[in-house]
Amino acid sequence: MPVVFTARPDGAVRFAVRVQPRSSRACVDGEHGDAVRVRVHAAPVDGGANADVIAVLADALDVPKRDVRIVSGDTARQKVLEVVGLTADAVRARLLPTPLSG
Repeated sequence: MPVVFTARPDGAVRFAVRVQPRSSRACVDGEHGDAVRVRVHAAPVDGGANADVIAVLADALDVPKRDVRIVSGDTARQKVLEVVGLTADAVRARLLPTPLSG
């Protein structure tokens, strides 16, 4: 099942994220089922991984960290995040670029 990017009436875009804490690299790493996989260095202690998730996504989307927030799943690996300032298509294109064919 592909990742769903939902545009909300308030202009925000919501989508599911699967977090891989304690990773050797911090990055957006494609799809994981119906979620975007985000790898972070931090351990899931005292919100460290959550802060890293926001930082990695803000960097990948080229938006300020204040425009990315966790809507649900603060203490879980599976989270729902919200981004303001971009369309659903722009978020999809920046997080899950299509591979070049050929």
